[in-house]
Amino acid sequence: MTAMPLETLAHLDVLAQQSQLGTDGIRGWILDNVLPLLLLTVAILLLWLGGGKGDNAGVMRRVGGVLVALAIVGIAVTNAGIDIGTFIAQLFSTSG
Repeated sequence: MTAMPLETLAHLDVLAQQSQLGTDGIRGWILDNVLPLLLLTVAILLLWLGGGKGDNAGVMRRVGGVLVALAIVGIAVTNAGIDIGTFIAQLFSTSG
C-alpha cells in the first residue's frame, strides 16, 4: 500500500468539498446516447424476427411489451412516479 502525504489528502478533501459531484452527466449521456440506440436495436429486431415470416400477431405482442417497457422508462426518467402514486392514492382515500 502506498502512503500519501498529508498535504495531498487535505488538498483532495478541499477539492471534493468545492466541486458539485453528481450523476447528471452520466444520466444525460445515457438518455441522449444509449436509450435511442436501444430503441433502434429493438425496432430492428422486431422487424427482423416477425416481419419476414408474416407473423403479425407475434410482432404486435412484442410491440405491446415494448410499449409497456417504454412507459416504465418514461415514468422513471421524468420522476412522474410520485405524482402517479399520489393520484392513485387519492382515488382510494375517503378524506377530501
